[in-house]
Amino acid sequence: MMATPLRATPRPFKPTQRRGKALAGALSGVLAGASRLARRHAALAATGSLLLLLCSLQAWALWRAPPAWYPAAVTVRLAPGESITLGQRELAAPQADKAHLTLRRGPRDGWTLRNLSAAKQVVLQGEAGEQRMGSVALRGGQRFQVGHHRFDVLSASASEVAFNRDGVQWRYDGAVLYRDGRAQSPCADAHLAARALALWNRWLPRPLSIARPLSFGGNVHCDNRLGLEDITPGTALLARAGSDGPLRGQLQLSAASPDGERGAVLLLDGARQTDLRQQELPLAGVHAIIVGHSRLLLTQRNDQLSMQPGRRVTLFNVAELKLPTQVDWQWRQRALWHNPASSALWAGLALCLVLLAAAVVMAARETTTAKLAASTQHAAIHARPWPIWLNRLNWLGTVVLLLCGLSALLLQRAGSTPSAACSLLLAACALFWWLALPGRLTLANAAAVILLAAGLLSQLDLGLGANDVSWLRYHQKSCALLAVGAGLGGVWRLWAAQRAALLPQRATEWILATFAAVALAGLAAEVLWGDETGVFDLQPVELAKLALTCLTAHCLALRLGWQSGPRRLAEHGARWLRLIAPALLFLALLGLALVQVDDYSPLILLLVWSMAMMLAYGLAGGNRLLAALPLAAMLLAVAAIVWLRLADADSAAHWPQNGGFYADRFQVWLAPARHPHTGQQLLLGARAIAEGGWWGGDGLLGLRSLGQGAGAALRIPAVQDDFAPAFFLNRHGLLGALLLWTVQAALLAGLLWGAARNHAAGAVSRDFRQAWAGRFRYFTLCGGAALLFGHLLLSWGTNLAIFPIMGQPMSFLSAGGSHLLFFLLPLLSFAAISAQSLQENESCRSMSNMKC
Repeated sequence: MMATPLRATPRPFKPTQRRGKALAGALSGVLAGASRLARRHAALAATGSLLLLLCSLQAWALWRAPPAWYPAAVTVRLAPGESITLGQRELAAPQADKAHLTLRRGPRDGWTLRNLSAAKQVVLQGEAGEQRMGSVALRGGQRFQVGHHRFDVLSASASEVAFNRDGVQWRYDGAVLYRDGRAQSPCADAHLAARALALWNRWLPRPLSIARPLSFGGNVHCDNRLGLEDITPGTALLARAGSDGPLRGQLQLSAASPDGERGAVLLLDGARQTDLRQQELPLAGVHAIIVGHSRLLLTQRNDQLSMQPGRRVTLFNVAELKLPTQVDWQWRQRALWHNPASSALWAGLALCLVLLAAAVVMAARETTTAKLAASTQHAAIHARPWPIWLNRLNWLGTVVLLLCGLSALLLQRAGSTPSAACSLLLAACALFWWLALPGRLTLANAAAVILLAAGLLSQLDLGLGANDVSWLRYHQKSCALLAVGAGLGGVWRLWAAQRAALLPQRATEWILATFAAVALAGLAAEVLWGDETGVFDLQPVELAKLALTCLTAHCLALRLGWQSGPRRLAEHGARWLRLIAPALLFLALLGLALVQVDDYSPLILLLVWSMAMMLAYGLAGGNRLLAALPLAAMLLAVAAIVWLRLADADSAAHWPQNGGFYADRFQVWLAPARHPHTGQQLLLGARAIAEGGWWGGDGLLGLRSLGQGAGAALRIPAVQDDFAPAFFLNRHGLLGALLLWTVQAALLAGLLWGAARNHAAGAVSRDFRQAWAGRFRYFTLCGGAALLFGHLLLSWGTNLAIFPIMGQPMSFLSAGGSHLLFFLLPLLSFAAISAQSLQENESCRSMSNMKC
């Protein structure tokens, strides 16, 4: 008789165990899906692994960053009648002077402020807008004095001031200075851009004029200079106010400090005499002041004045500093992992990660199902490649990513910047979502993702190594803009994947025309209200470069297929008008480069782009002569650079236009040691590169110094922008730069390979619209690759002293927000859409029994 086995009593299943098993099952599903995708897509797995490594290095840098403190509030307590001098140390303002301002508490007039700096102004922000200390709006009947020269104000308004001296009547409208009713002749040392700008202001109406200040001093009357004997040029300025408040555009007289000199600038109003350099203003109604680029929010009480630093704040290793007895600091530790502004973003990022994991699992299952159906010759071949539920998931995740990026950007603009860890996770989500979107991974997109991650790592390392809390915001802004750009690009890619048919040609032309009109409006706004750094914290020139590339690609695609379209003679005239449409945008960019930018880098960019488009058209049309001309020009340019580099500074002193701005750039480039002040950027950059050597400053490709101090490289002017490669070479050495160059070359090769495939697909197509689409993508990718190559060439050439100093950001590496949002990410989105279209066309051609 067999014994009956005993059955164990089952234990009650707890809810925590159920949730744990569910979580473990979900995690195993994600890992299984990722492994299936990795086995099928080796390139995608390699790119994801490199991306994960670079994101892990960013997290490692955050973990290793030492603790730092900064003042959350600076409180000053004064008795009635007392005063105190504050500066860089007391205000924790790194760019302020050691003795920058004086605070005084009067028994009757309350708190007052006086600026002591000879070269840096103090800006007061209050209910009436912004007011710069040392400046005043003139009124009729007043007199002002520059040195020992007096002027009588005849009439004054918000847009025009008339005054006289020694029988000569002067009139200034914010752009042009008139002497006895006639505009002055140009100065002898004025270059072409200044002369063109002066003619623009004279011929066009005043609302379209470009603001130019009136300078007092010197011995010559010319252009906008009013010469005064024994007065240094630029001692006083009369110019339009540039604030965003009610004083915007109003003419104001201000006391300048040329070369550190301080000349008397007096305002005479009856018997009252005011020295603008010793101007003392009350703080009643003022809610913030800007001292040396540091903004401090004010809170006034009877016996104390509290100042809360908002930007450009010095960091300290320990929360201890010896201060005057009247000054007290409230210390706060730098929050890298979490702060109150990050709370709302963490929930959105968690949802984004969940959607990303679900998309990976569903994509792996769809890949497995499609492979099984193909092996069994199932009829599912007629099904759509991306099911509805996976498509909706991609749409939802992309929209969530876009909203998170917009929220991070708005929070930063409002002064409540999310933590560095939150920005890091936001950028990681954007990059991984970019890889997870439907479509075949191309070499261009894989290289771009790696370059974006490497650039964010360099920006984070720079922000953590600086002794200023604001340096970290370059990385945070790049992360927010990356999420916004990746979200918009993802929406465009998903929309293009759903739309199989091409847009009608007329609709495409209207879109391109609107794009060009927006770019022209942005350039006009930059000329009228901005400077070479942009307008409204944006750089419309980046959008204009992309618009010029797309519009030119469309026109060249039409010209290349001239015999394929309609043959009626009446339509050929309209076609010629379409072909010359990019000329207006090209001339606008050329005019902006000549008038607005004190540099010749935009000219070189346009030259490189023009030669590349000529080469692309010559190769596509089989015109050998047209293709040989750019190659010959390239060889001549290389020979000219070698000849210039071998020339000495003494021979360069005899060049034409010697003494001008461009000639000075060449002098500094050829002999930087002779110009230690103007060549400071080049000298400091060369020193930082030499310190990096082959293996970086730490001898381990920068891995040992991640999150630590940045050292002397921070003293390089514009190290976060134009000279970001110098910091990268100092940190990661020449070996790290070689790896970066390899990925950059892979990106350019991927764009050109995609352009060649599109041209080949358009050449064999029998449909006119399909052929035009192939040619359009070919020229657009070639033009985008040319501009990208120009940026890389100019940036590396400037940092390695191959070229004179030219201000162009390094693509992907520099903290250039407009370049990332308006040029790089749209170009990468277009490349991904072109690759997806090629993949669909190849699938259609492989199915001989189906109509495409």
